[in-house]
Amino acid sequence: MNSFSLTKLHSVWAEPIPQPQQSDTQHDQTGSADESDCDRATRTNSIAKLALWPVAIFLVLHRVVILAVNGSNTDDFTTVYQALRRFLTNQPVYSENYSFVDPHYLYNPGATLLLAPLGTIDDASSARFGFIIVNALFIIGGLAILTRLFDYTLSSAVFPAIIGIAFCTEAVINTLVFANINGVLLCALCGFIWAMLRNKLWISGLILGVMILIKPVFAPLLFLPLIKLHWPTISTAIGLPIILNVIAWPIIPGASDYVQRTVPYLGEVRDYANSSFPGLALYFGLNPWVERLAFAFFAALIITTVFFLLRLRNSDPLVWASTTSGVLLAGAFLLSSLGQMYYSMMLFPLLFTVLKSRSPMHSAAGWIGAFLCLSPLDWVSLYQPVWGRWFNTFQATIGWAIIIATVTAFSVAAFRRSKTPIQL
Repeated sequence: MNSFSLTKLHSVWAEPIPQPQQSDTQHDQTGSADESDCDRATRTNSIAKLALWPVAIFLVLHRVVILAVNGSNTDDFTTVYQALRRFLTNQPVYSENYSFVDPHYLYNPGATLLLAPLGTIDDASSARFGFIIVNALFIIGGLAILTRLFDYTLSSAVFPAIIGIAFCTEAVINTLVFANINGVLLCALCGFIWAMLRNKLWISGLILGVMILIKPVFAPLLFLPLIKLHWPTISTAIGLPIILNVIAWPIIPGASDYVQRTVPYLGEVRDYANSSFPGLALYFGLNPWVERLAFAFFAALIITTVFFLLRLRNSDPLVWASTTSGVLLAGAFLLSSLGQMYYSMMLFPLLFTVLKSRSPMHSAAGWIGAFLCLSPLDWVSLYQPVWGRWFNTFQATIGWAIIIATVTAFSVAAFRRSKTPIQL
């Protein structure tokens, strides 16, 4: 009696224990296993999306509505907005004092003309918030393009995962907080790679031309269509900035000051908030011959890497375009007169190659470099505040250098493993 009562108590308010099903000997067991694996993958993807989408949405909202709206001491938007307002009210645009450390307006007359509609909004706060929203949407749009480029659907768990990861990076956070245009440029970069790989030559040229017009640091990307002999892309990408500057020159008040004052300033290496190698050399007072030797070393690494990556341009064009663009841009950030950590957002296509069967990002070194370029961590310690401030500024320098070295090793190793003879 007691045993019977205990048994009943054990089963009260409990589902019955599932019984193992007998396998159907007449059923194709291999097909059943495949179907089971497919169902399991689908179920895992659905569960992952349920977890990842809320995280991604709240991260985006926090970055946009809280961090970006709060802003910081660095305010790139106001500098641009005031310059555009000066243009629209017929005042000299390039009239700033470049001896101050405040953000300066550095866009050329053609870019000023292109961005002028932003200055037509009378309320600066509304214009800034709208610009932040646009940047956030363009960042998500760029990630969507990359997701599709790498053969994943937007309904997969990959898309919310990369949105969440991207909006945790220093590059995305500070792009939104500083309210600059880099989010739009990320989407343009992804669109350029997509258009070039789809042989949409005029579209890719138009996109690249706008990118170069706004930030000439993208000019090295002309190498990609040049190697593919995409002459419409090259002519459009070069012609668009020239034409818009010619049109803007007589319209922009004080346009000549851009050449006389702004261009010389752009060539100067500043010793504050500068993560480029020349900035590091100036800050620490490196011996000039040591600086030149290191500069030549990294330039040689970049050239070597780009050369060996050419082997992939037909066999794996997506990896070639994404990796080559990443190396060229990382090299530009590292070796130019000014490098900002948040520029590292433009390395997202390179990082995406981890999803392919071969990639320089299949290595710990590559992700150490990516972490140093993208992490939003503050390294200032109460016990070593100076070292922490140094590392905050120059961790991106180290990260770009590691990424370049990692891709160099990948490209040379891929060449050595290849059994295809070199054809010149």
